[in-house]
Amino acid sequence: MTHLPIRQNQTLLMLSALYLTVLMFSAISPLSRAVWLAEIIPAIGILFGIFWASTKHTFSKTAYMLMFIWLILHTIGSKYTFSEVPFDWFNNLIGSERNNFDRVAHFSIGLYAYPLAEFLMRKKHCKPTVAVLFSLFAIMSVAAGYEIIEWWYAAIAGGDEGIAFLGSQGDIWDAQKDMLCDTSGALVSLMLLKVQGRIKE
Repeated sequence: MTHLPIRQNQTLLMLSALYLTVLMFSAISPLSRAVWLAEIIPAIGILFGIFWASTKHTFSKTAYMLMFIWLILHTIGSKYTFSEVPFDWFNNLIGSERNNFDRVAHFSIGLYAYPLAEFLMRKKHCKPTVAVLFSLFAIMSVAAGYEIIEWWYAAIAGGDEGIAFLGSQGDIWDAQKDMLCDTSGALVSLMLLKVQGRIKE
């Protein structure tokens, strides 16, 4: 794929317009303005990161769509706090009393393994097997790092705000399960890359 200037990258621009609509929706009367701000800052950082990377490299349409899934889910979660997002249809579907929106959002973080592996293979920075393993381990590292940041913020904020940001919903294994969801998303996205025939030695 040839590199496209940002203004000609229709996939990126359309997904960004969709995301900005969700962002504006999330900013209207969030459940907790402090939690909204804490959650939105990393999302905006990732959005700018995608645009910066796109000035150097044009990702596939699949990669862009996978990257924006997390941005949209995370931003919706910022409005309600993750434990309060209206998600009963899914929770009932899997027979869970717990709100699992945060688990789905964590799974979507793992989807970033696809564009990372795609970039490494297209630029021929390493062999495909190394690119896949690096992408998987990178997601796992980010997942662990984010759980540490969540714990740090919750400990400083304290009270209901800290609990809302942490979103553990009383599960002592919440952090470990979140990291498993991140890893599962990475594995699924890398399998998609394989099925598409993009992984070739």
